Amino acid sequence: MGGPWHDRPVATETGSEFLQLHDSVLEKLGLDIVGGTVPAGTRISADDVAARFEVSRTVVREVVRVLQSLGLLTVRRRVGITVQSSDHWNSLDPLVIRWQLAGPNRGEQLSILSEVRSGIEPLAARLAAERATPEQCGQLTAAVIGMSATSRAADSDAYLAHDSDFHRTLLAASGNPMLRSMSDIIVEVLAGRTRHDLMPHRADPEAVRLHGLVASSIQAGDAAAAEAAMFEIVTESSTAMLANDAGTEQDPT
Repeated sequence: MGGPWHDRPVATETGSEFLQLHDSVLEKLGLDIVGGTVPAGTRISADDVAARFEVSRTVVREVVRVLQSLGLLTVRRRVGITVQSSDHWNSLDPLVIRWQLAGPNRGEQLSILSEVRSGIEPLAARLAAERATPEQCGQLTAAVIGMSATSRAADSDAYLAHDSDFHRTLLAASGNPMLRSMSDIIVEVLAGRTRHDLMPHRADPEAVRLHGLVASSIQAGDAAAAEAAMFEIVTESSTAMLANDAGTEQDPT
């Protein structure tokens, strides 16, 4: 079947597989739109999508609803389903971030996300030094211990889990609900770093040390030290990811 779709078949829908099929089609269609395979302005037929992915119109309808809520699609009577330009996308949604990190403009997206992180996480660290509960201080310390224990496999899910716990706890410890709501965005960046082989196999000892410094500074109530160390973490992470991404693009394998 022609058109801009990739040849990536999806299993035939049967009863309890609805959610699995929904997520699979959503992922593939989202990637195609964000990656530019299906460019802005393209009109999409629900019947074509159903046939292409071998799913029911019910699955397609739910997928379209999600993509519409993310700003990737618009649905209008007598016009149908149309792909939106990136100006309309909800760029802060973790799904959109994940698809952008998987796309051809990953380097640009990493730079944008690093700028966002540099404005969020150092502030969160400063506030956490003033507001963190004893339990949250303990959780930060436990996360650092976990990162240290798994640092020889920093590209593993285990290290990612501890790193994610640290950053989620940090944002929650800020006591600011808007900063806390950004945790899924930060965690998606961390997951993308692992998913796209942008993490070294062995963690940089300095990065682990800085996480420990943030945790200890928060526990000591030293807002300035916590903020400074967190800014160093974001800067180091950005530099390393961009360097690794450039190396990945140049590697013919």
